[in-house]
Amino acid sequence: MIYPRFTTWALGLLTALAVAACGGAPSATYQSTATVEELMQIMIDPSADAVWDAVVTEATADGIIEIRPETQADWNRLRHNALTLVEAANLLAMPDRQVAGPDSRSELPGIDLHPDAIQQLLTEDWTSWVAASQRLQITSVTLIEAIDNKDIDALLLAGTELDLACENCHSQFWYPGQGDPRPAPSQKP
Repeated sequence: MIYPRFTTWALGLLTALAVAACGGAPSATYQSTATVEELMQIMIDPSADAVWDAVVTEATADGIIEIRPETQADWNRLRHNALTLVEAANLLAMPDRQVAGPDSRSELPGIDLHPDAIQQLLTEDWTSWVAASQRLQITSVTLIEAIDNKDIDALLLAGTELDLACENCHSQFWYPGQGDPRPAPSQKP
């Protein structure tokens, strides 16, 4: 008679021995499906915008309007967005991810590069691309800390750091040599 506990134990031992004989734990393989452009559109841009729009002070004819997280639900939504940014940074750093699909084009021709040129820059300087992704991640972790502490001042500072991390990457890979293509704050688009 074979005892169920013995069978489970023996099966576990055999599995462990098989893994050890093969050189350790099986290596993970990942398949990147979304392009960098898609990650920006569906994860990074909306999450970053939510962070930047979380604290707003606006002077109107009717007085000062202030928007800031007030309820736990507000802080939870903000944390969700910051966490999305942290994990999106991991996705950006996955090898072999394409910048854009074959039909993608520059949104601002003459300012930002064609996706093929961006892909070439990324491929030629992969180390800088990964470093830029890591800066996004580190900044996003700082956001989470500010959110967990419900610290508006720290949130504003981390939001500024997030803008800088994004702009540094874009100025290196999306529109090198062009500077920041956004209108100056005093200009209207």
